[in-house]
This record gives sequence, structure tokens and C-alpha cells, in this order.
Amino acid sequence: MIKAKPVYLKHEVSPRDRIMGFVFLLLGLFVLLVFNRHFSADTVTTFAMTPGGITRGMMSDWLIQTNRTLWICGILLFLIGAYQFVFGFGRRSNLILILVSLIFVFAFTVYVAANKMLNLAGLLASALSMAVPIILGGFCGILCERAGVVNIAIEGMMLMGAMLGSVVGSTTKNIWLGLAAAMLGGGILALVHAWLSIKYKINQIVSGTVINIFSTGMTSYISSMYLQNFPNLNKTPRFPSVAIPGLADIPFIGPIIFDNSLFVYGMFLLLILLQFGLFKTRWGLRLRAVGEHPKAADTLGINVFKTRYMAVILGGLLAGFAGAYFSLGSVGRFDEGMTSGKGFIGLAAMIFGNWIPFRTMLAGILFGFADSLSSSVSILGSSIPGQFINMLPYLVTIVVLAGVVGSSSGPAASGTPYEKE
Repeated sequence: MIKAKPVYLKHEVSPRDRIMGFVFLLLGLFVLLVFNRHFSADTVTTFAMTPGGITRGMMSDWLIQTNRTLWICGILLFLIGAYQFVFGFGRRSNLILILVSLIFVFAFTVYVAANKMLNLAGLLASALSMAVPIILGGFCGILCERAGVVNIAIEGMMLMGAMLGSVVGSTTKNIWLGLAAAMLGGGILALVHAWLSIKYKINQIVSGTVINIFSTGMTSYISSMYLQNFPNLNKTPRFPSVAIPGLADIPFIGPIIFDNSLFVYGMFLLLILLQFGLFKTRWGLRLRAVGEHPKAADTLGINVFKTRYMAVILGGLLAGFAGAYFSLGSVGRFDEGMTSGKGFIGLAAMIFGNWIPFRTMLAGILFGFADSLSSSVSILGSSIPGQFINMLPYLVTIVVLAGVVGSSSGPAASGTPYEKE
């Protein structure tokens, strides 16, 4: 009896792989020919490893040779791009995209801080803080889309939450009531979105767009007519930073992670709850079943409509919590349009993270780092035009989505109204 030899199929390099490889090659050449051409062999970049104003968890500065570091980063990017172009990384392409993004951002950081000092620990601490509304917005999107409802109204829910949190917090002088009002505002708008999308089966994109327009107009009107004329309505207390004893004293990591406000700790807690709840509990299995195959879920006795309502409202509460970050956790007041598109970037983080909470958090931190880096570069007085620096967070978002969207697919029934037979 003759045994057939097994046939091993070689991974085919797709056009997307070749495009990504070509982009990686260009990034490597850019680092080698543009970033590295200004510096001599004795140029040094200094990174401070303890956030400013912190006396615990201190660590000595990190000095690196600028020229050599940029050479290493450029060559790594070039080699990764060449392999991606010729062979492709297959299913690991998204991980490689994350790696390439980190290498290029690090090279850019070394470039702008050459012959200067940049507080790397402060930059990372700021990145983590700025990533909070992005990550929470991504969690909101995960809850909604895992149940089969597309929610592009996250931006509007965050904006309404930020305004209500400031007004209630300022009026009552109670920061917890302000937080509750912010979450309630996001939850009410989510209920409206769920009501329109689930009961009346209105196009979910249209419903989300209407809520965004309503929130922008309403908050702008209230701000210009009342908050600017009555400053006492727009001056709320903020949640202070709380250091966790022992953990905050860990060098470098401690001051960055364990000396933060309620919103950072709340984000980590929600990450654990959402990751565990979605993939390790019966509740999460039913919610994901509704988003993948609602008819089969209904046949098994799962109430599809109730599950979708619950998921969207919970997502709205998360969006309101994210909005409260701006007024109650950051500036202590409400400003028009202060969310600055963070809800939409949260959706990008959700797609980048493949609708998985932990990966969404990593993507949110990447976007938050780009946002924080743009502020630090402006302070350093770099020769890079300020307009480019300001658009850096959104440019990173576009580049990441361009490389990820083609390989990511959300829940099968997301965006499709359910018709009960």
C-alpha cells in the first residue's frame, strides 16, 4: 500500500502583505536617511526615568548613543519590511505591525530628544492617562458590537458625560455625584440608541450619527449660554491621584502605574471584568452568541432583544465614565468639543484589538502614547512643524487602521437588526 505524501501549502504573500512590507521598508529608510543624518557619533539622548515631581520609585537617567540607536532601529525596520514583502508573516502580521509601530515611535522619540533630556517615565505616565478615554471607548464598542449593535455614538455619549459631570459636580461640590451624572447621561443616550436600533430597526450608523450631532449641539449651546456666563456651574473638583503603598515604590513602573487617579485604576478593573466576563462566563457566552448568530441564540431560549439592550446600556455607562475623565479627572471644567474625537479613536482601538479587551487596551495605549508624544515634542522645541506634531495621534490611527482593517472581522451579526420569526 502506497502512502500519499502530505502536501504542505506554502503561505501565499497577499497584496496587503506586500503593501505593508513596502511601507515598513520606507519607514526603515526614513529612519536611516532622515532621522540619522543630523547626528555625529558622540550625540547622546537622555531619558529621565522618574516622572516629574515624584519622589518615590526613583531611577537614574538612561543615556543612549543617538546615532547607533537610530541605525539599529532603521536596520530592524528595513529587515522586517524585506521579510514581510518577500515571505509575509501570515497571521502574525498584526503583531508585526505593533512591533514596527513601537520601533518607529521609539526612533522618533530618540530623534526629537537628541542632545536634550526627555522625561520618558513622565511621557509613559501621560500616555497611560491619555489612553483612558480611548480604551474605555473601545470597551464600550466591544460590549455593543459583541451583542450585534454598531455604536458610533460613543463620542457623543462621552461629550454629554463630560458636560453633565462638570455641571453636577460644580453644583453639588460632590465629585461622586458628578461621576454618577456623567455615567447616567451616557446610559440615557445609549438607551435612545438601543431603542432606535433594536425596536425600530433604524440604521445603526444613522442613529449613532444623530446622537453625535445632538450631543455636540446641546453641549455647545449649554456651554456658550450658561457655563461661560456662570463660571460657578463649570468649576468642579477633580479626583486626586492615589499612590498604592508598596507598589508605587517600584522603580520606574511604580510611579507610572500605581500612582494614578480613579479613572486609571477603574480602567484596569474594567479590563479584568470585561475580559473574564466575555470569555469565561455564561453571560459572556450568551452575549457573544447574540452578536454572532442571534437566530440560533433565540432558538436556545436567549432573549436577543433584552441582551442587546443590556449590552448597549452598559456600553453607554462606560462611555459616560470615559467622558467624566475629561472634566472630573483632567481639567476640572467642561470645554466645547473637549473629547476631541477620542470616541472615534476608541473604535479604531477596538478594531485594532480585534474586539478583545486586552488587545484593545494595548492599542489604546499606543494611540495615547502618540498623543502624549505630540505634547512632549512641542515642549522640546523640535524643528518639526507644529501642524505635523498636532496631527500625530490621528496619523498613527490612520496608519494602523490601514494595516489592520483588511485582516479584522467583527461579530457576524454586528449592525444587522434581528427579525424574530
